[in-house]
Amino acid sequence: MNDCIFCKIINKEIPCTKVYEDENFLAFLDIRPLGPGHTQVVTKKHYRFVWDVPNIGEYFEVVKKIALAQKKAFNADIVRSQIYGEEVYHSHVWVWPEVPGDATNLKENAEKIKTALL
Repeated sequence: MNDCIFCKIINKEIPCTKVYEDENFLAFLDIRPLGPGHTQVVTKKHYRFVWDVPNIGEYFEVVKKIALAQKKAFNADIVRSQIYGEEVYHSHVWVWPEVPGDATNLKENAEKIKTALL
């Protein structure tokens, strides 16, 4: 879709703070984070809703990978997630650790998650 902000991010027309990428999925930090490390996990192919994604199991394996990295990176007991689709018409899952801290330092928070993914 030409006007989809997530498609523009995937196509590198809009910058993002990327924490993970593979052939089918991209994970990047939310620009209006609910907490440190708040990540959007999106499909690279445009689907309107998460429930439209044919390889949904693979999708949730990536979401799990990000959540476990956040748990490790931020020493979090709880990692929250939420499936959205009302604001941006592109399949996406929010994942964020429930911890105090600076949510606005995107570069530092991204590095913590990327290091925990290794």
